[in-house]
Amino acid sequence: MKKRVVTVLVPVVLILVVIAVALGSRILERYSYSKNKADLREYFHLEQEDEVAMVVQDTIVDEKAKFREGRVYFALSTVEMYFTDRFYANSLDQVLLFTTDTDVIQINTGDGSNVMYVSDTAQDLGYKAAFYEGDTLYIAADYVKRYANFEYQLFEEPLHMQIYTQWDSYTTAEVSRKTAVRYQGGIKSDILVELAAGDTVAVLEELENWSKVKTEDAYIGYVENKFLKNQTQTERVCETGFEEFVYNNVTKDGKINLAFHQVFEEVGGDYLAGALASTKTINVVSPTWFRLSSNSGDFESLANASYVAKAHELGVEVWALVTDVDSSDRFGVEINFVELLSASENRRYLIQGLMAQVDNYGLDGINIDFEKVRSDSGIHFVQFIRELSIETRKRGVVLSVDNYVPSEYTAHYNRKEQGIVADYIIIMGYDEHYVGGGAAGSNASISFVENGIVNTKEVVPAEKIINAIPFYTRVWESGPDGLKASTLTMASQANWVANVGVTPTWVDECCQNYAEYQVNDTLYQCWLEDLDSIAVKLQVMQSQGIKGIASWKLGLEVPAVWDVIAEYMAQ
Repeated sequence: MKKRVVTVLVPVVLILVVIAVALGSRILERYSYSKNKADLREYFHLEQEDEVAMVVQDTIVDEKAKFREGRVYFALSTVEMYFTDRFYANSLDQVLLFTTDTDVIQINTGDGSNVMYVSDTAQDLGYKAAFYEGDTLYIAADYVKRYANFEYQLFEEPLHMQIYTQWDSYTTAEVSRKTAVRYQGGIKSDILVELAAGDTVAVLEELENWSKVKTEDAYIGYVENKFLKNQTQTERVCETGFEEFVYNNVTKDGKINLAFHQVFEEVGGDYLAGALASTKTINVVSPTWFRLSSNSGDFESLANASYVAKAHELGVEVWALVTDVDSSDRFGVEINFVELLSASENRRYLIQGLMAQVDNYGLDGINIDFEKVRSDSGIHFVQFIRELSIETRKRGVVLSVDNYVPSEYTAHYNRKEQGIVADYIIIMGYDEHYVGGGAAGSNASISFVENGIVNTKEVVPAEKIINAIPFYTRVWESGPDGLKASTLTMASQANWVANVGVTPTWVDECCQNYAEYQVNDTLYQCWLEDLDSIAVKLQVMQSQGIKGIASWKLGLEVPAVWDVIAEYMAQ
């Protein structure tokens, strides 16, 4: 009997032992720490041997740098995204330019990129500053640091770098005992790096049991909270020694009241005196004197010495305007701004020509009115403005630039950069609805004007903004033949209203008097630009605190509008 019991119990015990061992193994497996190590190249998404992973602040970003000849190089797009968008690269000229308020600093992106030219004076950098790989331009991080405020530290195996562009407070903690930084929060997650007792980590996010941390060599992962102690708030100190570039602008006291003066032939001082006779408080006139006539930088000049002398006698400055608007009609040339402005030689030739006019006629400023700049020309246009600003600044004359009301279609004009290097930005606060636009409507409703100012102020200081108002509107004709429009000047509006026999009504939505009438199947509509609409625009401009007013154009107005403008100027 005893033997029989033993015979039965032994297998049962063995089965229990096996079950216990199995359960113990499972429990051990469940609660033991994984010793698997992560593939760090995969962790940083490195595919090529010369790639450098980038940790910007506390984030591993998608962009990669290059490691060549012992130095780190960023793609130009990376530089623009994280450091500065003020470089100008031109593969045609094979140059990389950075423009300060006094100099154009150049390196060649072909051979000889170890030499930097500051206003044509050569300086040996001691390293290759830039190179092309395919269509991508790479710039040495050490060269970028000359023009942008950031610091970096490079680590090896695998290649990765820590970059700081901001210096603020962060939380640190001390590691209490040997542990690991894991890819994710959990003991089964792969190990990124090992930590020793006493190591310090930055605590990026504290969870219930784990904290997201960054090690001193820029690995970002998770550590159990029980292994962290002595949390401290720490200030990250900027030690780059970088000094931001300052662009010293020409500024005018008080408000500006600028009148555009469109002329198609040379006129003198007597003509200007007549045009200004009924005006009040105008302190700047911008005659349309210079018209681009070629894609090499040639322009027609209608400048006149007696005109300038008379303006100065009347206490009025002359900011002569250069435009592309009527180049096609006047010279049979459609200006191609890529061709004109992408070549350093062409930009230099155009700038030298304009400065010769400034010097010869004693002009007080230049107004740039390039209205047909396409998106593919934007970077070249902005570089032209930068380089032109150096020359106007040297002479102490104003550089003003005309701009459309901001829209996604005109973002390439880069108002932000204009607002840095130019002295004044003039918003063309009209042509809200225009011939060819496909819809009848106001030329300058109050929301259009206000949004133009507000959106420009997002990137341009208010003290640099001038808003231009129209002394004209349009009569829209909607009939069997489609939509047509004709221009109606402020001076001729009263006669038009009387002749068509309508009584305009005030429309709050656009803050304009509106008139319409119908003849057979044709509807005529007009949103008037009169003393009432101008007064509301001026109220908005005053409340927005901008520098002043411009008007297009001298001669289209009624004399009484100058009394309304004079009230604004006196505020």
